[in-house]
Amino acid sequence: MDIPENIKKALSEHPCFCEDAHHSFARMHLPVAPRCNIQCNYCNRKFDCSNESRPGVTSVVLEPQQALQKVKAVKEAIPQLSVIGIAGPGDPLANEATFESLELIGKEMPGLTLCVSTNGLALPDCAQRLYDLGVRFVTVTMNCMDPKIGAKIYDAVVFDGKKYSGVEGAEILRDRQIDGIKKCVALGMLVKINIVMIPDINDSHIPDLVAYVRSLGIYMVNILPLIPVEGTKFSDLRAPTPLERRDMMDRCGLDGRMMRHCRQCRADAIGLLGQDRSAEFANIEGCGLKDSRINVTFETEHDESKVAVATSDGKNVNSGFGNASEFRIYATDGNTVRFLKTVAVDRSGSVAGKDHRDHIESIIRQLEDCGTVIVEEIGPMPSKILSELGVRVVITQGDVNEAVRKSKE
Repeated sequence: MDIPENIKKALSEHPCFCEDAHHSFARMHLPVAPRCNIQCNYCNRKFDCSNESRPGVTSVVLEPQQALQKVKAVKEAIPQLSVIGIAGPGDPLANEATFESLELIGKEMPGLTLCVSTNGLALPDCAQRLYDLGVRFVTVTMNCMDPKIGAKIYDAVVFDGKKYSGVEGAEILRDRQIDGIKKCVALGMLVKINIVMIPDINDSHIPDLVAYVRSLGIYMVNILPLIPVEGTKFSDLRAPTPLERRDMMDRCGLDGRMMRHCRQCRADAIGLLGQDRSAEFANIEGCGLKDSRINVTFETEHDESKVAVATSDGKNVNSGFGNASEFRIYATDGNTVRFLKTVAVDRSGSVAGKDHRDHIESIIRQLEDCGTVIVEEIGPMPSKILSELGVRVVITQGDVNEAVRKSKE
């Protein structure tokens, strides 16, 4: 592929587009885009801010000026910061704040590379605008070419003020993605395609999709494993095994460059890939972020024998901290395990902004007498708060009783 000279250096320092770069150069995702224009069956919009370690989640949504101030602070602390990306928590191109943020950072910090990740629905209308703002790297999540398959993946597509579903919605999205990719490539931008591999839905279709997008002139393909998320239509589907995903990349690698080092980052990720440091920058003076922090003090001392477990069935550790419907409390000495009670979590309200902070604070307060919390996953913000309060956090999966016993080792 003939890469424009003006972006060869930026490419060599882009940790997502260049595998060698991810060992030395850091990236920062700015969570300035909460609104989305499609609804995927693997995405739970209610929990965009639930502090889980997966794409589409963030601890706080920033205003453009806040984003700029935070970039300045992070750049000072992490000199190897080279890329500023906007990847959500919704779709960047459905949010004017995306363009405002790119303009501010481009003007005040021109040495940084700008990058955007989108579903592609609005890309045909925004490609030139992104280019004019200095964006040279674009990632489009495109899961299929066949609208019949797309009808199984996308619940709704909102285009020109109207909501579409089924084959019609999937066809609109596909056509817009293709048009947008072509415009980006014609402008000289490097385009990466993200494909969510969903067993028994689109997996057999992926090789044909990769071959087609390669014909459009895209730079790289990234095949991501489905992450089943509670509260979505795909919550009961299985994720592809690492072997299945690797085999798929090997097959598709014959048609082009594969990204094999993706970490499926959060919308507020900071640092080297696989070494998220976003918690270090959760409260930066001058960024207007202090109100997003949670101030919790415990009135009772921890009982080190008490362990709180995020479990939906009492058998397996299978819930994240922010989206657990209940925690079960156990007492253990490291050998015997005794069930004490169930703590229900109210999830009826919105989990964003102040409501989100209240939600997390409520969970922490309800578990205040426990010395250990066991979860399947947890975001940096509640993890840091629990640590500061002296509560041990264990991230694991599997049998509850075994996890409780091992927590005392």
